[in-house]
Amino acid sequence: MYSKAEVTQLRQAFWTAFGQYMAPVPSAEGDTTNWINYKTGLKNVYFRMQADKARASIAIELTHSDAGIRELFWEQFLELKTLLHETLGQEWTWDADATDSNGERLSRIYTELAPVNLFSRDDWPQLISFFKPRIMALDAFWADAQWSFEALK
Repeated sequence: MYSKAEVTQLRQAFWTAFGQYMAPVPSAEGDTTNWINYKTGLKNVYFRMQADKARASIAIELTHSDAGIRELFWEQFLELKTLLHETLGQEWTWDADATDSNGERLSRIYTELAPVNLFSRDDWPQLISFFKPRIMALDAFWADAQWSFEALK
């Protein structure tokens, strides 16, 4: 069992290492990108990577507190589902009515890798191999798809 400080340190060390690994990788449009805190340019639309002692996930999360607005964004993503899956090279799970760890409602499009343990440095290469191509594919998808959301801004 890890202490709270060890958990914090290992989590920070992994994301720092991942960030350094990804730093030289340009976005689909050739720009420098903060891959860990990817900015979609849309309020309440996030690309999130998470990992813990059991699994890792990468997701598109729609966190609008207004369910109607969240549904409009969800419907737009549904229109782009084929493009998204083609760009990702795999199908992801679609959950229109999910809740986060704080009990807040959100919509989520995601994939997971399990079992994998963020707190085992031996699993870090597997985590990086999971996250890297998927966040890059999300970026490539977003380079084309973001314009579909202009009317919803």
